[in-house]
Amino acid sequence: MRIICIDDEPLILNMVVELCEKLPEKPEVAGFTKASDALAWLSGHSADIALLDINMPEMTGLALAARIRQIDPATSIIFLTGHSEFAVDAFSLHASGYLMKPVNRQRLAEEITHAARLHESYAASPKGGETRISARTFGEFDLFVDGEPLSFPRSKAKELLAYLIDRKGGGVTRAAAAAVLWEDQPYDRSLQKQLDVIIRTLRTALESAGAQDIFELKNGTMRILTEELDCDLFRFLSGDPSAVNAYRGEYMNAYSWASFTEAFLDRMKNRKNNFLRKKEN
Repeated sequence: MRIICIDDEPLILNMVVELCEKLPEKPEVAGFTKASDALAWLSGHSADIALLDINMPEMTGLALAARIRQIDPATSIIFLTGHSEFAVDAFSLHASGYLMKPVNRQRLAEEITHAARLHESYAASPKGGETRISARTFGEFDLFVDGEPLSFPRSKAKELLAYLIDRKGGGVTRAAAAAVLWEDQPYDRSLQKQLDVIIRTLRTALESAGAQDIFELKNGTMRILTEELDCDLFRFLSGDPSAVNAYRGEYMNAYSWASFTEAFLDRMKNRKNNFLRKKEN
């Protein structure tokens, strides 16, 4: 395991590096006080996990995280900060962890373990060939094509895709999709036109990235072709240990309708944990 730590305060950086070096995994650790030095190092090396201070003068940790994601989308990000108000921004970048300063040894170990599992899960997922496309549903939702997150000009188009993935390949009628995207609004002509725009936007976004094969629309019914993409939800449901371990009680956080699946995943993971405890005893 290889970890990089970036913090503009040398004393804090040295402490975090030392804590990481003492982890049971015995990782290789590199520390930097400047984001530019870390990026230069990453141009010739890979990192499984990056621990980033958020509030840095040269480049914020949030901006640095985005650059690191461009270099290697598999790198797990853990933010270190003394400012809890940055939490929302941190998780919008799909950070695997978030630690408040001063860093607690046990909490650091827990976050490193979780981040390592996420990295292994990403690295183990098929790349290239038939499965260039992957969906991340644990935490915030995103679709990746060749490792790059797909941008959607309309948030409802992204939500429609998320809902189709949540349905795990099941067909969704236009009326059902409208009821999810616009709760309590009548499915009248005006709403039908809005839905048409959203569907076109989704198809255009997928086509622009060469990912159109995951989406099917026939006779007014939409569905995702699950065999065309890798997805943490699908792997969780198939019993993949890395996906089960990567789930931490958060699923498609931005969407209220996702709470039903989240509750189901919670029950599934609790059953698995209870089974393992009984087996150990």
